[in-house]
Amino acid sequence: MKQPSTEQIVIRQETPADYRAVFDLVSRAFGNAEHADGDEPYLVGRLRKSGAVIEELSLVAEVDGQIAGHILFTEVRAGDTVQLALAPLSVLPVRQNRGIGSLLVNAGHERGKRLGYDYSIVLGNPGYYSRFGYFPAGRIGLKAPFPVPDGCFMVHPLQGKTPVISAIVEYANAFFQKDAC
Repeated sequence: MKQPSTEQIVIRQETPADYRAVFDLVSRAFGNAEHADGDEPYLVGRLRKSGAVIEELSLVAEVDGQIAGHILFTEVRAGDTVQLALAPLSVLPVRQNRGIGSLLVNAGHERGKRLGYDYSIVLGNPGYYSRFGYFPAGRIGLKAPFPVPDGCFMVHPLQGKTPVISAIVEYANAFFQKDAC
């Protein structure tokens, strides 16, 4: 994992005053991403409106006073439990590979742990997310509600335990809409 540069990086909770900057950030971060569909910035807005967002887990990274990264966690149902879903994680292209994404993920995990969630669930690149302790969700019986490549649907145990939850994960409806917010 790359270490952050000497720039001043501050991780803090997102505020409504950040929404425009976060929209622009997410648009730029996913603009040329291999698996992006252009809906990512609109997804963030829909999730805010849906009530699934946990405000304490919508975080921004400021570099020298400018928003350079954002991470969002929402609640999902998994059987009789409520867990977290990490989506999306965004870092400005010119600020990528400097440790900002790692700082956001780690800060989100720490806050999720304090809030009492057992797991963070992500659909993402195993090469990236495995460094944070994510592993295939099937190991604990979780399945995605949509087709997904093997190994890309993963979980991270926030409390250090791995209880089995045999269920299909239920995401907020906002994940399945494709209209602008």
